[in-house]
Amino acid sequence: MKGQTLTRADLAEAVHEEVGLTRQDCAGLVERTLDLIAEALEDGRTVKLSGFGVFQVRAKRARMGRNPKTGEPAAIEPRRVIGFRASQVMKARVDEGLGG
Repeated sequence: MKGQTLTRADLAEAVHEEVGLTRQDCAGLVERTLDLIAEALEDGRTVKLSGFGVFQVRAKRARMGRNPKTGEPAAIEPRRVIGFRASQVMKARVDEGLGG
């Protein structure tokens, strides 16, 4: 699957092949897992998946920026962003996948 995007359907199919539940049950399982992660992040909680990484919500303050087209100053509103930090295990796996 090199160079392709991994989709929810791909995840559900992989669970189906590994676990043997129905495709519909596996799709629901994958969907619910992703919903739980999203809900935790919406609430501002950190999501840690051992051996994979950490998703964390950060608050960015209001600041002045510039419109890149005109160069004029523009106010940037405060917002929350999601950050991801890969675990050492994941970093090593990715490095090995690149022949490192």
